[in-house]
Amino acid sequence: MHIIVVAVGTSGDVHPLLGLSRTFAKLGHRVSFCTSPAFAGVVERCGLRLLPFGTAEEYYAAINNPALWNPRTSLKTLWKAVAVRIRPLFDLLEAEADNDTIMAAHPWAFGARLLQEKHGVPLVSLQISPSTFLSARKPPIHKQFTIPLFLPYSVRAALLWAFDRGVLDRICAPDINRLRLDLGLPPVKRIMGRWMHSPQGVLGLFPDWFAQPQTDWPPKVTLTGFPLFDEADFRNVDEELEDFLAKGPAPVVFTPGSTLVDGLSYYTAATAALNALDCRGIFLATQRTALPQLTPNILVRSYVPLSRLLPRARALVHHGGIGTASQAFAAGIPQLITPFAHDQFDNAARVESLGCGIQMRSHASGPAMLEALKQLLADERIQSNCTAFRARVVSGESACMKALSTIEIAAAGSLGKNRVESTSERRQGLTAIGTHN
Repeated sequence: MHIIVVAVGTSGDVHPLLGLSRTFAKLGHRVSFCTSPAFAGVVERCGLRLLPFGTAEEYYAAINNPALWNPRTSLKTLWKAVAVRIRPLFDLLEAEADNDTIMAAHPWAFGARLLQEKHGVPLVSLQISPSTFLSARKPPIHKQFTIPLFLPYSVRAALLWAFDRGVLDRICAPDINRLRLDLGLPPVKRIMGRWMHSPQGVLGLFPDWFAQPQTDWPPKVTLTGFPLFDEADFRNVDEELEDFLAKGPAPVVFTPGSTLVDGLSYYTAATAALNALDCRGIFLATQRTALPQLTPNILVRSYVPLSRLLPRARALVHHGGIGTASQAFAAGIPQLITPFAHDQFDNAARVESLGCGIQMRSHASGPAMLEALKQLLADERIQSNCTAFRARVVSGESACMKALSTIEIAAAGSLGKNRVESTSERRQGLTAIGTHN
């Protein structure tokens, strides 16, 4: 079976799908990984075939646009970047697909959804986080529009429908339906609320304890657990970092991820908070980030696989990305989250509601960060909750295997039962070989 995995977004979106793809390839499937060339290096290290889409320059121009990280402008900015690439993605996938192909794609890979409708190429949607399930039963948390849970369900449903049709469709539907007309397809509505989710299957790459499935989610949703992929198989902890970790108390790790922040202000506030609390810290900051004068209790690295670092950390301060949050759950450490845009607010609210962290609403404010970090580190209840949820995190490999099973079921209904059974038998044989080695 040929699985084309389409990854749209930042490293937080791409890494989980790389984890899935490595498992698919290891178990005998032919995998093409479609993403920006900005990720060519890690795709190559994973041993996968890269299907490049767009340019690295376009990717960096998009994520370095301040409007993408402003809640007031983030959706329209993101849509402009996505809309111009829908037809090129459709054309690329159309040229690659054959009779053995099934697509597994990020929901913003609208070209894949169009190809499914136009040519019948099977598709399973991949939901990185639950925030894009527009549910009136459990409304997602967004900075600019959140439906209060105390309202009656009928009112919540009406408000969500109005938002979906009156706001989201006004942004997305003109571009989508113009392209559908060119392809000979009828117009659609409720683009974000319903249409973008594949009717053949949707994978939620998170566990049910993080987001309980709701009755008004799209049909055929399967939750897998967190894929938990990072580059731990390719990057070792360097000697200086290893020495730092071994010779003192567990540090607090700070990372804003791909979020565009004022690095100097952010890390100045972090430095002041660490020194006031007499704590050690590790800053994960890109080489171009401006940093304050650092004290010996702080070490800076551009990248360290979180699965190697967080089990030896005291707490994690981050932006609310789902991949980063999942690694903190797996390590069993408290989280201090400062969300900026997109799904980060919903993820932060879920971490907080599980009692595993605190959400801080004041970005890069020294006093606010100090007070929040002090509260986080002193709260024994939070640490107890983190320990309990760590035991509930399944392995990344288990999550990837569950995802593969769902994809194979979807493929069996479209590609033919015999063809999928042969790849499934090969998978079982490879698993058995691995068990005996």
